[in-house]
Amino acid sequence: MQIKTKIKRGDQVIVIAGNDKGRTGEVQSVHRERQRVLVEGVNVRTKNLKPTQQNPQGERVEREFPIHISNVMLLDPNTGKGTRKRPKQD
Repeated sequence: MQIKTKIKRGDQVIVIAGNDKGRTGEVQSVHRERQRVLVEGVNVRTKNLKPTQQNPQGERVEREFPIHISNVMLLDPNTGKGTRKRPKQD
């Protein structure tokens, strides 16, 4: 089920729930079908990559993973707090 969302790519958001509560970042992508957003610097996990012919050693990389859209809120640049409505552009 696809939902209509107020949050778009490039928006500044604040995380309102979860381990990264209170962190802010820019939305990198929106996955509407899965109701998830990818926020820069939020929900960073360590992923183990398997060895390949190009990289026979394998490696551990840190990357961001998506979080549920209900756990983020648009950030008001004037107050620095979350808002339900899109801040007006001057």
